[in-house]
Amino acid sequence: MIPRTAKQAHGRRILDAFLAAGAVEVAPDILLPAETLLDLYGEDIRARAYVTTDPVRGEVMLRPDFTVPVVQMHMAGGAEPARYCYLGEVFRKQDQGDTRPEHPRDNEYLQAGFELFSREPDADAELFALFHGILAPLNLDATMGDMDLLLDAVAGLPLSNARRAALAHHIWRPARFERMLDRFSHPAAPRQFAVNGAPWTGQRSRDEMHARIARLQADAHEPVLPTIWRERLHRLFSIAGPAPGALDELRVLAEHMPAIAEAVDRLAARIAAIAARGIDPARVRFDASHGRRTMEYYDGMTFSFTSAANPDWPPVASGGRYDALTAVLGQGAGGGQGRAIPAVGGIIRPGLVAALC
Repeated sequence: MIPRTAKQAHGRRILDAFLAAGAVEVAPDILLPAETLLDLYGEDIRARAYVTTDPVRGEVMLRPDFTVPVVQMHMAGGAEPARYCYLGEVFRKQDQGDTRPEHPRDNEYLQAGFELFSREPDADAELFALFHGILAPLNLDATMGDMDLLLDAVAGLPLSNARRAALAHHIWRPARFERMLDRFSHPAAPRQFAVNGAPWTGQRSRDEMHARIARLQADAHEPVLPTIWRERLHRLFSIAGPAPGALDELRVLAEHMPAIAEAVDRLAARIAAIAARGIDPARVRFDASHGRRTMEYYDGMTFSFTSAANPDWPPVASGGRYDALTAVLGQGAGGGQGRAIPAVGGIIRPGLVAALC
């Protein structure tokens, strides 16, 4: 078990590096309104988060991460560009058998993080290089992904807007995504609904239910997804390896999936920007499915740093781009400042750093 003082000491050193990179230290509240977090993360987070009810504030949640409250703070009046850093605990219920170095029943985890709100095209490379430099003494494995690439691939499928939107919604849930993809790849059986004379029950109105029935009946007449497109999508998901080689594979695949061509060009520029900062791209692994295992609000570059000697550990550091999150949380923000500004951020777990030192 790593002493709390050791975690705090390493966390402070990481925070000092973030401050040296121009960030302003912030300290979001520990107890947060649950509604916004549940809307963003989905009800699935209830299984991992500590949620309770306050007689005045309503449903509240112990802070499961820092990104959402930092974005909310920025959207309420922050200027751009802006850089924030933080050091503090997050709270999540853990599965039995957790093997991370902290005590398996210790559900408080110290996080040091950096959030960058910037329209600069090299912001992704800057953040990645910052984390790479801080973690270099630990000899960790660096992995990158790109949710923008996957979302563009789904948007380019020869399906209706409704079906593409459904697939995009579940892309972070691979099992559900595959079940839906399988359903869209086969003809749907016609559905008959007998509602005349039946008693009306439930929370939805009659008009809502009739609209739902109409959508289900129309779904039976949707054209199926040709097999070749499903194969191309699976080929994209499986691309993994040193970044330069993965980029070559993506360029070949883009000839058959034109919708991803611009995302591939952006990835190439990002890899070049990382190389320009003194990092060998051949030592960075690209995994096209990496972002599907991260926070759902990441919609662009994702990254993680992991310990090869401890494959059962969570990432020592992780992060990514979350442009859409700033747009969602920027709605109605005071004064409109900072609304929908591109943003990228990440966190480092000082407890894991301490375990490796």
